[in-house]
Amino acid sequence: MRPLTEAETRAVFEKLGRYIGENIQLLVERPDGTYCFRLHRDRVYYVSEKLLKVAASIPRDSLVALGTCFGKFTKSQKFRLSITALDFLAPYAKYKVWVKPGSEQSFLYGNHVLKSGLGRITENTAQYQGVVVYSMADVPLGFGVAAKSTQDCRKVDPMAIVVFHQADVGEYVRNEDTLT
Repeated sequence: MRPLTEAETRAVFEKLGRYIGENIQLLVERPDGTYCFRLHRDRVYYVSEKLLKVAASIPRDSLVALGTCFGKFTKSQKFRLSITALDFLAPYAKYKVWVKPGSEQSFLYGNHVLKSGLGRITENTAQYQGVVVYSMADVPLGFGVAAKSTQDCRKVDPMAIVVFHQADVGEYVRNEDTLT
């Protein structure tokens, strides 16, 4: 477990910035204490400094995980955000998409969101902007990338993709054997 290098920190913050913008500061400096990001076995963990001090006494080989896994670095050193970060991203999300009840299941199976399944979308969402996907009951389901801007969504055909799937809570069930 080690602090992120400057390049790793930039990659993580750029990815988080796509979803929560300037609210990254609210993740680090919370009312219940200061939190930080640490790298352990190519995975980035979000952990409180109190827990970090306690975990410092555990040998690296014995440490399995620490805090909440926010994502991992691929072999090509690109950062891939994990679904476990959803609970921290959802409250601070700048751009949101709500899907109709009939499309929730399709999204949770790993499919993109079509215009026919779109319930609402935040105003002024730009194309290729990171969005958090919610059910109509305001339950966060996952996150993705807007395939169309808000204005383009109004005039596309019902079978057009409006949100590219990135991750969803259904991954827990689909990949329960391989999730760590």
